[in-house]
Amino acid sequence: MAMATASLYYTASLPKKSLLKQSPLHFPGACVVRSAFSSLKITTSSSSSSSPPTVVVAATSAVEAEPQTAAAAPAKVLPFRVGHGFDLHRLEPGYPLIIGGINIPHDRGCEAHSDGDVLLHCVVDAILGALGLPDIGQIFPDTDPKWKGAASSVFMKEAVRLMHEAGYELGNLDATLILQRPKVSPHKEAIRSNLCKLLGADPSVVNLKAKTHEKVDSLGENRSIAAHTVVLLMRK
Repeated sequence: MAMATASLYYTASLPKKSLLKQSPLHFPGACVVRSAFSSLKITTSSSSSSSPPTVVVAATSAVEAEPQTAAAAPAKVLPFRVGHGFDLHRLEPGYPLIIGGINIPHDRGCEAHSDGDVLLHCVVDAILGALGLPDIGQIFPDTDPKWKGAASSVFMKEAVRLMHEAGYELGNLDATLILQRPKVSPHKEAIRSNLCKLLGADPSVVNLKAKTHEKVDSLGENRSIAAHTVVLLMRK
């Protein structure tokens, strides 16, 4: 709180026989000034006996400046919320390739702290993003040994729980897998079905697409796999 010593002169017209009871004095600006009066003098104009007296206050005191802080506005309750998720994992020999909770036969899998399910990680991040919450790496850090090798369905269940706790349900979801190999089409319906089960959603609102990366960079060279997801959440 700012403190200053100053001489303050304040002139005001008051009705006769009134007492100066207004303390603290309110001045324009973002502060309230409190002052202990050291002297008080009342003078009356000679031109008219009906005119109110003029009060002159001379004060030498400690002046306290108290900033007036506006109250924080409450968070808006939105009818809809949109979230985007992205994830990418390196593909290495000796790991299982799990996409959407389904084990896909391949000579490489995702190197990760958990099971490396790129699709579920991406969906979790999209839901958390729509809710305005920290990302999956902050809620389930890869520095925590309890998540070592954990099934990503655990993360999904927590994201869905947080969604319902906040008063929302899934409107629809659109996901895109990006990988050069293996072909996703033989496993696409199994992946989508499991995704719907984890979300508690009707298949009509869950869409899954898969694309190659035209042999460009690590994705196209079968050294990595990535996914994008967009979700729409609706207020219950």
